[in-house]
Amino acid sequence: MLDGALVYRESFFAGLRPDPLLTVSEWADEHRLLSQKASAEPGRWRTDRTPYLREIMDTLSPSSPIQSVVFMKGAQVGGTEAGNNWMGYVVHNTPGPMMLVQPSLDIAKRLSKQRIAPMIEEMPVLRELIAPSRERDSGNTMLVKEFPGGVLIMTGANSAAGLRSMPVRFLFLDEIDAYPSDIDGEGDPVKLAEKRTTTFVRKKIFKVSTPTIKDMSRVEKEYEASDKRRYFVPCPHCGNMDWMRWKNIKWENSDPTTAALACEGCGTLIEERYKTSMLAKGEWRATCEGDGKTAGFHLSSLYSPIGWKSWADIVAEWLEAKGDPPLLKTFVNTVLAETWEEEYSARVGADGLAERCEEYELMSVPAGGLVLTAGVDVQDNRIEVVVRAWGKDEESWLVNYVQIYGDPSKQEIWNQVDNLLLQEYKHSNGKKMKARVAMLDSGGHFTHEVYVFCRPRRKRNVLAGKGQSQPGKPAIGKPTRQDINYRSQTLKRGVELWPIGTDTIKSVIYGRLKNSDPAGAGIYHWPIGLTNEYFKQLTAEKQVTNYVNGFAKRIWKKKDGARNEALDCEVYAYAALQYLYTRVNRATIWQQLEKILHGEIQAKEEDTPDSEPNSPANNPRKIVRPGRRGGNFVKSW
Repeated sequence: MLDGALVYRESFFAGLRPDPLLTVSEWADEHRLLSQKASAEPGRWRTDRTPYLREIMDTLSPSSPIQSVVFMKGAQVGGTEAGNNWMGYVVHNTPGPMMLVQPSLDIAKRLSKQRIAPMIEEMPVLRELIAPSRERDSGNTMLVKEFPGGVLIMTGANSAAGLRSMPVRFLFLDEIDAYPSDIDGEGDPVKLAEKRTTTFVRKKIFKVSTPTIKDMSRVEKEYEASDKRRYFVPCPHCGNMDWMRWKNIKWENSDPTTAALACEGCGTLIEERYKTSMLAKGEWRATCEGDGKTAGFHLSSLYSPIGWKSWADIVAEWLEAKGDPPLLKTFVNTVLAETWEEEYSARVGADGLAERCEEYELMSVPAGGLVLTAGVDVQDNRIEVVVRAWGKDEESWLVNYVQIYGDPSKQEIWNQVDNLLLQEYKHSNGKKMKARVAMLDSGGHFTHEVYVFCRPRRKRNVLAGKGQSQPGKPAIGKPTRQDINYRSQTLKRGVELWPIGTDTIKSVIYGRLKNSDPAGAGIYHWPIGLTNEYFKQLTAEKQVTNYVNGFAKRIWKKKDGARNEALDCEVYAYAALQYLYTRVNRATIWQQLEKILHGEIQAKEEDTPDSEPNSPANNPRKIVRPGRRGGNFVKSW
């Protein structure tokens, strides 16, 4: 017969029992098994494989006075598995309420299925405590894992209800830089989650993430408020202790396989074969004074163990990303574990760019140019046009820059724009070229006039665009049709409005302007004779940090009193190039354009009707067959 008093007494004294002295790393070495379903190295966990994780995990142990642990990390250093070890430790050794927060509910569900469930299945000590989900009333669901003395709740940072669910003693916040800035109008999800721990004196909070944008990165902010620890390793030649820096990685003749680490002390190049022993003898050192309750750890992928991510792999990534801001940003964030500072790309002076003008003339197309696009900006008293030639890997040359003064509500100025877009330019091989795509800014006071101009010229790929100044928008989005017929039906062949990710394109352009290499992928070129006013307008904006309701937001801002029409024109010229990508295979576009230039493929205008073909008012007997506009867009010029 069940003795209720006995059960109560045992539970009461169990609650008074102090947490075990076993640390998380010791528990992991004794009990953790890596599942073949979720690990590249299945089998028993060995902290010696990633010795830098030992102190991180042990600060999460009850014996450590640290309450908040921040880990700003690169890829493939084992950060996620360190968090999983902590979760297993809590379930087995220090049961209590625990919450794991992922950037979204979908990611939380995927993690539960792909990581947590296999870990429970593989480890007897966890399988005994968490009943199989198939059993009735097991307390084991996709997002809830009950165990004696505690429960593990998994939720997403996009769910305010999930973050308010219950008080927790243990809080694991994973990839916090991917969290939304505000959740359902209730504020920062990190702060909401942290409030769940306020009733617990012996709480533990683990914040992990790869960083993102400077001044917007949560993990960087948390790390800066900590004691900022770095992992110091000894030089195998002189014994000097230092942390690994990217600037000290050296290689020869663009050959990643020669990558080695230069010692800060003796200057000797350290081969990667020494890395294992260096990591084993390494130690974490605080680089500033903290509050005694928060420990911050920074670790780049340079520390990744042999067999995971090598220095050669990292150098190869760098060589691929160099000169390409989006790839370079990914490299800085995920490999170096550092924030990407947009201002670095934007700090380009007009005088410096003007000095890079080259010995080719305006109105001519250099040898590398394969296709021309035009960007058109409409102002209240003028229309400005940039014509740019594009070559392989988006290397480009300015061919023409024109300011047409007049009233955009009058037809006369639009006739001049039309003549300009029809103008031919002489290529260095003697052939004539003209702009194949023109993108016009329809924002502002002359939207109707832009539509009127673009509507009958669609077959010439004269397009209307509308800027979207929000971060993360694609360079060019899906168009919307603006014209309707007498039945209020949308005309499929009417004018289309293309959304343009202006913030995205400006980041690309400014990043490329910073690259002063004489040639190569993404390099911008300008001819001699270009006025300094063009360069001032091109560099008229910069990215700044604004705070909205207490949250950092990165925006592009024009310098006081400056004009930026040249930059806007360049943005739309680049958007026009992106339109080409939507019409042809990206993998072969440059080869096809080269064949057109050399006469191997004949180019002709796209046969696009000026108005809706199915409209009874146009051609009631015309049959539009499926696939009418299919085929190769480049060949259809």
